[in-house]
Amino acid sequence: MIPFIRPRRNRVSPAIRDLVRENSLSVTDLVMPLFVIAGEQQKTEVSSMPGVFRYSLDLLIAECQELYDLGIRAIVLFPALDESKKDKLATESANLEGLYHRSLTQIKQAVPGLCIITDVAMDPYSSDGHDGLVSDEGLILNDETLEILCTQAVSQAKAGADIIAPSDMMDGRVGAIRLALDEAGFPDVGIMAYTAKYASAYYGPFREALDSKPKKGDKKTYQMDPANVNEAIRELELDLAEGADIVMVKPGMPYLDVVRALSESSSVPVAVYNVSGEYAMLKAAAHMGWLDYRKAVEEAMICFKRAGAKIILTYHAKELAQWMQEEN
Repeated sequence: MIPFIRPRRNRVSPAIRDLVRENSLSVTDLVMPLFVIAGEQQKTEVSSMPGVFRYSLDLLIAECQELYDLGIRAIVLFPALDESKKDKLATESANLEGLYHRSLTQIKQAVPGLCIITDVAMDPYSSDGHDGLVSDEGLILNDETLEILCTQAVSQAKAGADIIAPSDMMDGRVGAIRLALDEAGFPDVGIMAYTAKYASAYYGPFREALDSKPKKGDKKTYQMDPANVNEAIRELELDLAEGADIVMVKPGMPYLDVVRALSESSSVPVAVYNVSGEYAMLKAAAHMGWLDYRKAVEEAMICFKRAGAKIILTYHAKELAQWMQEEN
């Protein structure tokens, strides 16, 4: 039989394929994660993430300007702090004179059009290495952590943050932070909730970058079980009710079904975090000559869009922006 219906007719030429393409990637979909360290003229590569660096503030500002010139309109910033700056209560997380807050202020002054997303959690500042306050018995204290997170979030807003991104996975933190920001006079500072953040093995290179591994135990009592997706919908409902402006799934590629589930239910934009382990795997495979790096990265990004993500946090952002600029 000769087929009457031929789907291949829509694949005949590049022009037709472009015409019928269901999803596309824009440079404005991308958020670049960055790491800041103390000192001057410091740029150190993360060994497990080739091409990703920790920057001292002077070089970080220049990097932010370069990203903005490439069309990237948002960054998310993480601090890599010396152990001497860490304590049980994560006191440094609210220090307006500290490295992180000075970085927010100076980046905003230098590149005012850049959207700065800040990480809210205790782990970069905690001597215990956990996202929440650790009791003497080793338990992660939820409600006691919320006060610390709220103080941290308000201090970041004062320093110039545009969007606060609580990554701690404590119950009730979105509502608590929203109330704290509003009461402090920051009703226009948004919240991007880490709604479905899983207890994943893919975070290893990130923890190397920040030296933020838990000193004892793991994060399974607050980060989600990788086996669960209905639980992510419950977390979504809670975050929306508490005032989240954007919701996020983390990690990315292994959790496309979760991205799809949230995108079908969410009334706000869905973000996905293409995490350090995913980045490292593609870099390693490309180094061995096992795949075409650019094609694999571009395919991964379109998979996120197809699954329903509007925003993609990815360490590939700068490379993608450069590739897009070349094509134009």
